Amino acid sequence: MADATADTAALDPNLDNGATIRRVAVSSFLGNFIEWFDYASYSYFATVIAAVFFASEDPTAALISTFAVFAVSFIMRPVGALFWGSLGDKKGRKWALSVSIFLMSGATFLIGCLPTYAMIGLGAPLLLLLLRMVQGFSAAGEYAGAATFLAEYAPQDKRGLYCSLVPASTAVGLLVGSTLATIMTIFMPEEAVNMWGWRIPFLLAGPLGLIAHYIRTRLEDSPTYQSMQENLATTHSEGQHPIRDLCKNHLRELIVSFGACMLNAVGFYAVLTYLPTYLETAVGMPADESQLATTISLVAYIAFIFISGKISDRFGRKKMLISACVLFIVLTVPAFMLLNTAQFIIVLGVELVMCFVLTINDGTLSSYLTETFPTDVRYTGFALSFNLANAIFGGTAAMIGTALISATGSNLAPAWYMVVVAVVALVAMILSHENSHKHLDEIGN
Repeated sequence: MADATADTAALDPNLDNGATIRRVAVSSFLGNFIEWFDYASYSYFATVIAAVFFASEDPTAALISTFAVFAVSFIMRPVGALFWGSLGDKKGRKWALSVSIFLMSGATFLIGCLPTYAMIGLGAPLLLLLLRMVQGFSAAGEYAGAATFLAEYAPQDKRGLYCSLVPASTAVGLLVGSTLATIMTIFMPEEAVNMWGWRIPFLLAGPLGLIAHYIRTRLEDSPTYQSMQENLATTHSEGQHPIRDLCKNHLRELIVSFGACMLNAVGFYAVLTYLPTYLETAVGMPADESQLATTISLVAYIAFIFISGKISDRFGRKKMLISACVLFIVLTVPAFMLLNTAQFIIVLGVELVMCFVLTINDGTLSSYLTETFPTDVRYTGFALSFNLANAIFGGTAAMIGTALISATGSNLAPAWYMVVVAVVALVAMILSHENSHKHLDEIGN
């Protein structure tokens, strides 16, 4: 352990004064912030985007088309995960993250520049679809890459705390995106928002992406990754094949990680993005009250996430993730029962409790995934398990919740769905190994 720490310091003298880790943290934060800022902006302005990019004869059909285009980003994520994960393990974390942020922010910026349906007809929705595909493809490497980069730079005893910055940045992106959209809606004339105001959040991704790209190009690859590359050169090993090696040598870890990510995917999208819709459509709560409760919960989530990350450094990732599974199993159905009272104080209290439980999972998962796979397949294993779970279960959480209510006639149906997913995740976590107190060089050896 002491030798590994010494090697890390020797590879990067700046690591001791914290300058490098701060730059890594800022670049990791910005990348995920941009992705989720776009997510919030697209969701909030969905009705405007529907009118701008699709034929206006049937507003409902146009809105459905808008969400269908939105869903494409999730379909592209497993493909992007394989691409960025493999290249991140072969060419380096710095290379993959520098290119992916450039593509992701560039595609978001270009959405803000697109001509409307009135200008070029079918070309408008086709261009929107193409850019959303680029976004989903490039964003697939962002969360996993940022967490991997941070984990490999972070002090061993603070790995959970540093990695919790990645999920925190997603919540900040959601919060800032929805807040900006709300302010624009309140203070700008509706005609201005519909004509050009909706473009502002997308255009902001351009300069933010350039800043993140610049910071990343100024960084060196992590000491852990450099050490692996030096060992490969010394032993004259054959070229890396991350996807093949992952499936051949670490299939069990991949399956267990996928199971763990299922709860994260359903929990995050259900608690932070689906609940406002559920409260409005299924419970009949006023839209402004449901949105306010979710906004307050987002702020609390950001605070809770760092606490969970820090606690996981002391007690280990496995205990934290098992605790989250058990709490979701026990509390979800009673929580949904209380949500159906439609009383603001009760709803807010329930959402805060659910956010706290979610952060026990969210604040721990990114560090857990980096500690599950060895360095040569870490990026690929993290990206594939995380993005596949989000594509299957995260992107469909709202749709499945709504469909279950319609099919069963019960407002508690989404809660039971979350319970089933939590049970699967619990089994996965029981089968997992605890690596939180190991140096990353030791994992898989």
